[in-house]
Amino acid sequence: MDDHNVDELPLWAWLVPVAAAVVLVLKVVHVLPAESGFVLGLASVLLGGAVFAAVHHAEVIALRVGEPFGSIVLAIAVTVIEVALIVSILVGATAGSEYLARDTVFATVMIVLNGIIGVCLVVGGVRHFEQSFQTAAASTALSVLGTLATITLVLPNYTLATPGQTYNTAQLAFVSAACVILYGVFLFVQTIRHRDYFLADASESYPVHDTPSNRTAAVSVGLLILSLVGVVLLAKTLSPVLEAGIADAGLPKAFVGVIIAAVVLLPEGVAAVRAAAANRLQTSLNLALGSAMATIGLTIPAVAIFAISTGKSFELGLDPEEMALLVLSLFIASVTLATGRTTVLQGAVHLVIFAIFIFLAAVP
Repeated sequence: MDDHNVDELPLWAWLVPVAAAVVLVLKVVHVLPAESGFVLGLASVLLGGAVFAAVHHAEVIALRVGEPFGSIVLAIAVTVIEVALIVSILVGATAGSEYLARDTVFATVMIVLNGIIGVCLVVGGVRHFEQSFQTAAASTALSVLGTLATITLVLPNYTLATPGQTYNTAQLAFVSAACVILYGVFLFVQTIRHRDYFLADASESYPVHDTPSNRTAAVSVGLLILSLVGVVLLAKTLSPVLEAGIADAGLPKAFVGVIIAAVVLLPEGVAAVRAAAANRLQTSLNLALGSAMATIGLTIPAVAIFAISTGKSFELGLDPEEMALLVLSLFIASVTLATGRTTVLQGAVHLVIFAIFIFLAAVP
């Protein structure tokens, strides 16, 4: 977001949420046929646009309220989007939907650690040859991300209270609380106690942004709510079509999680790549790793509450080949981010791992 334009909302940022609301209303009153290919295509475009709009308005509000509340607003907005997409499919209770939250969170971690970071390092390496960042920030974020990923995606395979890849209710509640607490502590460290860790240069002051006016922030609050409602209802409309399309393409059910993760991460991913191209790799890493931590730290507890309250089945543990990819990704990320400097070679390594993940998601 350009600092000098914080009070000028782009046309698309209000047009997309309004258009999504109009389409949904016309569907409810049966003016638009719900099963029309044109309507479904339009709904898909508006869903993607509503995701971007929600993130944009959350960023405007974040600038207005300041830290640490700004990071919390943005994290909650992204979580609402992801939980809406997951729950819209869980409600249908089709075969395999009990693995959807696991598949989405795993896909998010893989897309962030290998896809987004890989593209950032390649783009930055091609344009700037070598880029630097703070190792303190990277090690802090990776330690939290690795812990969150292990206790939610790996540990359920080895507990004894229930058979299979699950936690029982008490375990799920405890792990969910641990995720929220750990993510909250990370936010405190990032935004208050050790803000200098997450700057491009520890000697710099924290970047100062223009503050949006109260009027702009109020408009963004309304448009954020409208965008999130649009995401929730459009996801509910499109979830059967998405599942049917995945099945018709001969892809496994787990690929639904890859698509959901990609949609949710797209706005932050684009911002991260732009920052890397502008030689601001620290900003890229903050955006990418922050998105992954918010996904596990908030999405898993939110979906757990839904599953416990509705009695829906909820599987978390990864299969062996997925655990191998997770361990490899965390290891390579820790090696890549250990020196504080990166080149195009590290980016290529991450992109190869990402390609393997996508291929095995399609051909397990």
